[in-house]
Order: sequence, then structure tokens, then C-alpha cells
Amino acid sequence: MKRTDKDLLVKGIKSFVYTALLMFIAPVVLYQAFKNTDKPLFIPVLVIGIALAGFAIYMGFRSVNIVMDAVFGKKKT
Repeated sequence: MKRTDKDLLVKGIKSFVYTALLMFIAPVVLYQAFKNTDKPLFIPVLVIGIALAGFAIYMGFRSVNIVMDAVFGKKKT
């Protein structure tokens, strides 16, 4: 029976922490963009907010994948 890879599990948990931070930062940036629609930096702040939200989704899937690899082992192809 395989054991859990503790180093990979720690990496996955750190990745979850970064994901959680992004999940709070992205909506705040988007809110600031939509609150200031008449300002000249509306479009750049909106693009940054959307990019952060997309990166948060990517990091979420990546974090789950890392933890799954740590617990169940790498998938052999």
C-alpha cells in the first residue's frame, strides 16, 4: 500500500492558500473596477480583475490535482 507523499501534500496545501487569497483579491479588484466606471483606469483594472479571477480558477484545479497526486500517487500512463 502506498503512503502519502508529505512534501507534495505540503505543496498542495500552500497552493490552496494562494488560491484562497486569489479568491478574495479578484472580486475586490473587480468591485473596484465596476465602482469607478467613469475613471480612466477602468479598463486596465477590469482586465486585471478578470485575469486574477481566471488565475484563481486555474490555481484551484491545480491545487486539487497536486493534493490528489500526493494522496493517491501519480497517474501512470
